[in-house]
Amino acid sequence: MGRVALLIGGNQGDRQSLIAQATEQIRQRIGSVVALSRIYETEPWGFFDQPTPNFMNQALLVLTSLSPHDVLREALAIEALLGRVRPSSPSLRGTPPVPGEQTERLGGGLKEPSRRTYHSRPMDIDIIFYDDLVIDTPDLTIPHPRMHLRRFVLEPLAEIMPLFEHPLLHKTMKQLLNEI
Repeated sequence: MGRVALLIGGNQGDRQSLIAQATEQIRQRIGSVVALSRIYETEPWGFFDQPTPNFMNQALLVLTSLSPHDVLREALAIEALLGRVRPSSPSLRGTPPVPGEQTERLGGGLKEPSRRTYHSRPMDIDIIFYDDLVIDTPDLTIPHPRMHLRRFVLEPLAEIMPLFEHPLLHKTMKQLLNEI
């Protein structure tokens, strides 16, 4: 069984209800939820020049028999089930980006243009860690490439797995949080 750390949340609709629904779907489709952080409400990050409601986020630690790519597939299906509509973009459909376009991998590993404007959403499910695996494929990057820079990710992770060591940075979640 693999241990996968997920960050779930959104800023549209009944945020607490959507977190509860996502957690139940994760139990049904991905695996056994063995730890949950409290729910954190945070200001939006990465939204440029647009008023945006606050996000609610929660970290989950899940035991799963699924592969990392199968976890991603299920996470995207749960997002869609809960009303997430991803913007139409070539890089979001898995086709190569426009030549010269700067790209970065986000969330569950989707490749998107850097400096893009983020969009409000009812649910986002990000794979932060899968055991201590390091995966860098066109559709999935684990560990999440910028998780160590985001307080809204580190606070809930440090709550449920404070001594887990980042496989590339070799620092615990508690250490990374203290560095922000």
